[in-house]
Order: sequence, then C-alpha cells, then structure tokens
Amino acid sequence: MFDALLIIAIAYIFGSFPTAIIAGKLLKKIDIRDFGSGNAGATNVLRTLGWKAALVVLLIDMIKGFVPVFWIAGIIHTQPDTLIYYQILAAISAIAGHIWTIFAGFKGGKGVGTSAGVFMGLAPIPLLSALIFFIIIVSITRFVSLGSITAALMLLIVLSYQKFIAMMFVPDVLYYLTVVVVVLIWYAHRENIIRLLKGEESKVSFSSSNH
Repeated sequence: MFDALLIIAIAYIFGSFPTAIIAGKLLKKIDIRDFGSGNAGATNVLRTLGWKAALVVLLIDMIKGFVPVFWIAGIIHTQPDTLIYYQILAAISAIAGHIWTIFAGFKGGKGVGTSAGVFMGLAPIPLLSALIFFIIIVSITRFVSLGSITAALMLLIVLSYQKFIAMMFVPDVLYYLTVVVVVLIWYAHRENIIRLLKGEESKVSFSSSNH
C-alpha cells in the first residue's frame, strides 16, 4: 500500500510540471493560459510561441509520462510479477497531474503528450498507429484537437484489435487504462469538440513565426 501511495504522489507531482507555462514565462514573460486557447499545452504553445518551443514542450510532456511509468515505478516497486499494476497507477497519476497541475491552480494541459509518453513502452504499436493517424488528420484538417481525439480513439481501436481479434496478450489492466485515458482526453477536449461541431475551432499554422 505504501508503494502504491508513494508512486501515485511522485508520478502526480512529476506530471504536474507545468512545461507550457514555464515556456511562456521564459520566452515571452507571459502566462500561456492568457493567450490563444487558454490551454497550458503544446498546441497553444505552437499558436503562441512557435513550433520550436512547442516541440520542446511536447518532448518534455512525453518524458513526464515515460519516466514515472518506466523508471520511478520500477525503483519503488521491485516485484516484476505485479509491476504492471504500479505502472498503471503511475500512468494515471502522471496524466492527471498534467491535466490538473498542482503548480498552476489545477489548470494544465489536456494530457495528450503525457499520455503518448506513457504508452511509448506499454503499447508501442497502438501508439505508433495513433501517431500516424494524428499526423494525417492534422495535416489534412489543421485541427490539432480533432487529431488528438481521433488518435486517442485509434489507440483504443488498435489495442482492441490486438486483444480481441489477433488474440495477442494485452493485460486487462492495460486495456482498462487505455479506456480511462481516452475518456480523459475526450473530456479535456470537450470545449474543442463543441467548437468543432459549431465550425468555430481554430486551425493551427506550422509557420516559424510566433503569434
């Protein structure tokens, strides 16, 4: 029980690191949440600070998901037969920390980058499929939000195919984690979904100029 609580606490704090907010303060002395979509994530950094800053923020956000799951959990809990359960706890906590960061009034990003870091090792093939789908959708539509929510769904679809059709070994706890993450990502994008349905969502530009 102590292991679980310790992993939850550390992973949450690790996930809470406010990457986008720090980028705004360092590069333009602004609160990124006062500009663009008001979201403290890589997409709003792209709109406000440019693609180079957004790329760095995205990579750090992915590390925020990867390190708690594949390093911290293994250090704290050393029993390999039950490690996956503690990795799942770390994953959920890190993603929750990114969305509801304790360092910025519980108003963070939407969990996409951190989720990608989590699934980098837990489900690499579904993640790769989701990333390819994300790139295609964003390239065609220029809607990052649409790419994010459909990529999350693609992650679940591919994992479902592996588990129920290809009969590959997919731990139940990993499958349930994926369902939870997809729900979290869709919930975090609820305002974007409304704007997409109304035709009011902003398209993203990949030019090098900052806005």
